[in-house]
Amino acid sequence: MTLVVAQEVPTSSIMAVPHGAVGVGMARRRMREELLASGVQDTVVDDAVLILSELLSNSCRHARPIYENGSPDYVTDPADPFSSGSIRASWQIDGHGRLTVAVTDGGGPTRPIPATPSITARGGRGLAIIRSLAKDWGVRESVPGEVTVWAVLTLADAFATRLDLSSALPPSLVAGLASGLPPELAFADFDDPM
Repeated sequence: MTLVVAQEVPTSSIMAVPHGAVGVGMARRRMREELLASGVQDTVVDDAVLILSELLSNSCRHARPIYENGSPDYVTDPADPFSSGSIRASWQIDGHGRLTVAVTDGGGPTRPIPATPSITARGGRGLAIIRSLAKDWGVRESVPGEVTVWAVLTLADAFATRLDLSSALPPSLVAGLASGLPPELAFADFDDPM
Protein backbone atom coordinates (compact mmCIF):
# COMPACT_ATOMS: atom_id res chain seq x y z
CA MET A 1 0.00 0.00 0.00
CA THR A 2 1.32 3.42 -0.96
CA LEU A 3 0.68 6.36 1.29
CA VAL A 4 0.10 9.63 -0.52
CA VAL A 5 0.60 12.78 1.48
CA ALA A 6 -1.02 15.99 0.32
CA GLN A 7 1.38 18.86 0.10
CA GLU A 8 0.18 22.42 0.23
CA VAL A 9 1.73 24.38 -2.62
CA PRO A 10 1.91 28.16 -2.32
CA THR A 11 -0.02 30.29 -4.80
CA SER A 12 2.13 33.34 -4.09
CA SER A 13 5.63 34.19 -3.01
CA ILE A 14 7.63 37.28 -2.09
CA MET A 15 11.40 37.24 -1.97
CA ALA A 16 14.02 39.85 -1.22
CA VAL A 17 17.01 39.47 -3.52
CA PRO A 18 20.28 41.39 -3.62
CA HIS A 19 20.34 44.40 -5.95
CA GLY A 20 22.62 43.00 -8.64
CA ALA A 21 23.22 40.09 -10.97
CA VAL A 22 23.38 37.49 -8.18
CA GLY A 23 19.80 38.36 -7.20
CA VAL A 24 18.48 37.66 -10.70
CA GLY A 25 19.72 34.06 -10.63
CA MET A 26 18.42 33.47 -7.10
CA ALA A 27 14.95 34.71 -7.98
CA ARG A 28 14.80 32.79 -11.27
CA ARG A 29 15.63 29.47 -9.59
CA ARG A 30 13.16 29.94 -6.74
CA MET A 31 10.32 31.08 -8.99
CA ARG A 32 10.85 28.16 -11.40
CA GLU A 33 10.82 25.63 -8.54
CA GLU A 34 7.73 27.10 -6.87
CA LEU A 35 5.69 27.51 -10.06
CA LEU A 36 6.47 23.98 -11.23
CA ALA A 37 5.54 22.67 -7.76
CA SER A 38 2.26 24.60 -8.09
CA GLY A 39 1.45 22.67 -11.27
CA VAL A 40 1.90 25.58 -13.69
CA GLN A 41 2.59 24.53 -17.32
CA ASP A 42 6.26 24.52 -18.35
CA THR A 43 5.64 27.07 -21.10
CA VAL A 44 4.02 29.51 -18.69
CA VAL A 45 6.85 28.96 -16.19
CA ASP A 46 9.40 29.71 -18.92
CA ASP A 47 7.57 32.93 -19.86
CA ALA A 48 7.22 33.97 -16.21
CA VAL A 49 10.91 33.34 -15.48
CA LEU A 50 11.91 35.34 -18.57
CA ILE A 51 9.66 38.22 -17.50
CA LEU A 52 11.09 38.11 -13.97
CA SER A 53 14.62 38.17 -15.40
CA GLU A 54 13.86 41.19 -17.56
CA LEU A 55 12.17 43.07 -14.70
CA LEU A 56 15.02 42.35 -12.28
CA SER A 57 17.69 43.23 -14.85
CA ASN A 58 15.95 46.52 -15.62
CA SER A 59 15.68 47.25 -11.90
CA CYS A 60 19.38 46.57 -11.31
CA ARG A 61 20.38 48.71 -14.27
CA HIS A 62 18.00 51.66 -13.98
CA ALA A 63 16.76 51.87 -10.38
CA ARG A 64 17.98 52.12 -6.83
CA PRO A 65 17.66 49.26 -4.38
CA ILE A 66 15.35 49.33 -1.40
CA TYR A 67 17.47 50.02 1.66
CA GLU A 68 16.50 48.29 4.88
CA ASN A 69 17.06 51.40 6.98
CA GLY A 70 15.75 53.75 4.29
CA SER A 71 19.15 55.25 3.52
CA PRO A 72 21.97 54.25 1.15
CA ASP A 73 24.50 55.87 3.53
CA TYR A 74 25.21 52.85 5.73
CA VAL A 75 28.43 50.88 5.35
CA THR A 76 28.24 47.90 3.01
CA ASP A 77 29.69 44.51 3.89
CA PRO A 78 31.26 42.64 0.93
CA ALA A 79 30.40 39.30 2.60
CA ASP A 80 26.70 40.24 2.78
CA PRO A 81 25.04 40.49 -0.67
CA PHE A 82 22.07 42.32 0.90
CA SER A 83 24.14 45.08 2.54
CA SER A 84 24.00 47.20 -0.61
CA GLY A 85 20.21 47.02 -0.64
CA SER A 86 17.68 44.65 -2.12
CA ILE A 87 14.81 44.32 -4.57
CA ARG A 88 11.51 42.56 -3.91
CA ALA A 89 10.43 39.99 -6.47
CA SER A 90 7.00 38.42 -6.19
CA TRP A 91 4.48 36.27 -7.99
CA GLN A 92 0.85 35.43 -7.32
CA ILE A 93 -1.72 33.14 -8.92
CA ASP A 94 -5.25 34.47 -8.55
CA GLY A 95 -8.60 32.67 -8.71
CA HIS A 96 -9.12 33.69 -12.34
CA GLY A 97 -6.15 31.74 -13.71
CA ARG A 98 -3.78 34.70 -13.92
CA LEU A 99 -0.17 34.82 -12.79
CA THR A 100 1.14 38.23 -11.76
CA VAL A 101 4.91 38.72 -11.64
CA ALA A 102 6.19 41.91 -9.97
CA VAL A 103 9.48 43.56 -9.03
CA THR A 104 9.67 46.41 -6.53
CA ASP A 105 12.73 48.65 -6.22
CA GLY A 106 13.69 52.08 -4.91
CA GLY A 107 12.81 53.85 -8.15
CA GLY A 108 15.01 55.71 -10.56
CA PRO A 109 15.20 58.96 -12.50
CA THR A 110 12.75 57.73 -15.16
CA ARG A 111 9.78 55.38 -15.43
CA PRO A 112 9.89 52.20 -17.52
CA ILE A 113 8.66 52.64 -21.08
CA PRO A 114 9.20 50.28 -24.04
CA ALA A 115 12.00 51.39 -26.36
CA THR A 116 12.57 50.91 -30.06
CA PRO A 117 16.26 50.07 -30.19
CA SER A 118 18.30 49.95 -33.37
CA ILE A 119 19.22 46.56 -34.80
CA THR A 120 22.77 46.91 -33.45
CA ALA A 121 21.77 48.11 -29.97
CA ARG A 122 22.98 45.90 -27.13
CA GLY A 123 19.85 46.41 -25.02
CA GLY A 124 16.48 48.10 -24.86
CA ARG A 125 14.30 45.12 -25.77
CA GLY A 126 13.27 43.93 -22.29
CA LEU A 127 9.93 45.70 -22.01
CA ALA A 128 9.06 44.77 -25.60
CA ILE A 129 9.66 41.13 -24.65
CA ILE A 130 7.48 41.54 -21.58
CA ARG A 131 4.76 43.21 -23.65
CA SER A 132 4.75 40.33 -26.13
CA LEU A 133 4.57 37.60 -23.46
CA ALA A 134 2.20 39.19 -20.95
CA LYS A 135 -1.53 39.88 -21.18
CA ASP A 136 -0.94 43.21 -19.42
CA TRP A 137 1.84 45.06 -17.62
CA GLY A 138 2.28 48.34 -15.83
CA VAL A 139 4.02 50.47 -13.24
CA ARG A 140 2.69 51.57 -9.85
CA GLU A 141 3.99 53.60 -6.94
CA SER A 142 2.00 52.53 -3.90
CA VAL A 143 4.61 53.30 -1.22
CA PRO A 144 6.67 56.52 -1.31
CA GLY A 145 10.16 55.75 -2.60
CA GLU A 146 9.19 52.39 -4.10
CA VAL A 147 8.25 51.55 -7.69
CA THR A 148 6.68 48.26 -8.74
CA VAL A 149 6.68 47.00 -12.32
CA TRP A 150 4.27 44.12 -12.87
CA ALA A 151 3.16 41.78 -15.66
CA VAL A 152 0.18 39.41 -15.88
CA LEU A 153 0.23 36.06 -17.70
CA THR A 154 -2.65 33.68 -18.32
CA LEU A 155 -2.20 30.14 -17.02
CA ALA A 156 -4.54 28.47 -19.53
CA ASP A 157 -3.76 28.34 -23.25
CA ALA A 158 -0.72 30.56 -22.82
CA PHE A 159 0.52 30.31 -26.39
CA ALA A 160 -2.93 30.50 -27.96
CA THR A 161 -3.80 33.68 -26.10
CA ARG A 162 -0.41 35.24 -26.78
CA LEU A 163 -0.39 34.63 -30.52
CA ASP A 164 -3.58 34.62 -32.57
CA LEU A 165 -2.71 33.91 -36.18
CA SER A 166 -6.20 32.86 -37.22
CA SER A 167 -7.31 36.41 -38.07
CA ALA A 168 -4.43 36.81 -40.56
CA LEU A 169 -4.69 33.37 -42.23
CA PRO A 170 -6.97 32.25 -45.04
CA PRO A 171 -9.95 30.14 -43.85
CA SER A 172 -8.58 26.94 -45.46
CA LEU A 173 -5.37 27.22 -43.43
CA VAL A 174 -7.25 27.91 -40.20
CA ALA A 175 -9.36 24.79 -40.82
CA GLY A 176 -6.20 22.75 -41.40
CA LEU A 177 -4.60 24.02 -38.21
CA ALA A 178 -7.74 23.34 -36.20
CA SER A 179 -8.02 19.79 -37.53
CA GLY A 180 -4.76 18.76 -35.89
CA LEU A 181 -3.67 16.97 -39.06
CA PRO A 182 0.01 16.82 -40.00
CA PRO A 183 0.98 19.78 -42.22
CA GLU A 184 1.36 17.61 -45.33
CA LEU A 185 -2.26 16.44 -44.97
CA ALA A 186 -3.81 19.61 -43.61
CA PHE A 187 -2.47 21.75 -46.46
CA ALA A 188 -2.64 19.26 -49.34
CA ASP A 189 -4.27 21.83 -51.64
CA PHE A 190 -1.14 24.00 -51.39
CA ASP A 191 1.33 21.24 -52.34
CA ASP A 192 3.44 21.94 -55.37
CA PRO A 193 2.93 19.15 -57.96
CA MET A 194 6.64 19.16 -58.84
